[in-house]
Amino acid sequence: MKTVLAVASAGGHWIQLLRLKPAFEGAKLHFMTTNQDLSKDVAETLYVVTDANIWEKLKLIKMFMQVAWVVIKLRPDIVITTGAAPGFAAILFGKLFGAKTIWLDSIANAEELSNSGKKAKKIADVWLTQWEHLAGEKGPSFKGKVL
Repeated sequence: MKTVLAVASAGGHWIQLLRLKPAFEGAKLHFMTTNQDLSKDVAETLYVVTDANIWEKLKLIKMFMQVAWVVIKLRPDIVITTGAAPGFAAILFGKLFGAKTIWLDSIANAEELSNSGKKAKKIADVWLTQWEHLAGEKGPSFKGKVL
């Protein structure tokens, strides 16, 4: 049985991630997010990490350390994320520990990829956008939308 770590920040990222849940039926599924209140949405294990962004350096460092600890503990086979910063950290550490990694950029990023999504290109095994016009040979792939 494969172990999957599904990661998303609270809000729209989280809603989109939950819509992917049926794709992981039969896997040992774990979730990670930035808001403890979201435990009501899942029966699976939920890891909560600090909410941080590029402008909050100390919080960002703390969040990266928390994500690294979870990845080291779980050793997931697959890490999937709909963004943002915790998802980027999860695919980074997941890749370092041999996981297959999937970045699905948020549907909210209709005009251009998110900052994290642009960086994910170098790390993710599968790099996806939910907007067909953002896909391309050097850009992410488009396989549909989850909203």
